[in-house]
Amino acid sequence: MNMIRSAKGKINGVKEKIRQKKWYKHLSTINEHKLEVGKNCFRCGLYKQGILHDLSKYSWTEFSVGAKYYQGTRSPNEAEREDKGYTSSWLHHKGRNKHHLEYWVDYDLVRKNGNLVGMKMPDNYIVEMFCDRVAASKIYHRDDYTDRTPLDYYLHGKSKFLLHPYSRKKLEMLLYMLAEKGEEETFAYAKRYMKAYRKYKKRHHI
Repeated sequence: MNMIRSAKGKINGVKEKIRQKKWYKHLSTINEHKLEVGKNCFRCGLYKQGILHDLSKYSWTEFSVGAKYYQGTRSPNEAEREDKGYTSSWLHHKGRNKHHLEYWVDYDLVRKNGNLVGMKMPDNYIVEMFCDRVAASKIYHRDDYTDRTPLDYYLHGKSKFLLHPYSRKKLEMLLYMLAEKGEEETFAYAKRYMKAYRKYKKRHHI
């Protein structure tokens, strides 16, 4: 019995040491985030996107950086950017995940002046972006999260200026609806929105 207790004690000690490692904490965070986004996407009827969301975070390019710069209170990308002046993880991530507005940044085809602007995002990726923002806000604001937190984070950010007017209008509509009417009504609306969008695409063979 003493040997069994001793073995269990050693195993628990090893487990606790692993839990304190930054790589393990980062893995736990991205697992939790992916699960939360998946739940949100499923509530909107975006089943495939909920399953495939952010899979590139498990690649070595992104995971190794996230583990190195893990802090727990904000994205590791911000810490890497402050350290290096850029973030290799984010540059890799944004080009592989269509729910990020930065994926849709390209040269202005109207003015043709060489400036980069936001292109119109497909509606299903706008809704996934909304789901992503809600999940991230819950994880990084565990103790003080409210239905208004995702909206406040968005309003204080600078990336919104890159959004195409249509994409901005749709995202802000969902964020304000969440802040004013809560999750149940907002996700129910998003599900109806996505159902209508799928019918539209099918009707127009998009």
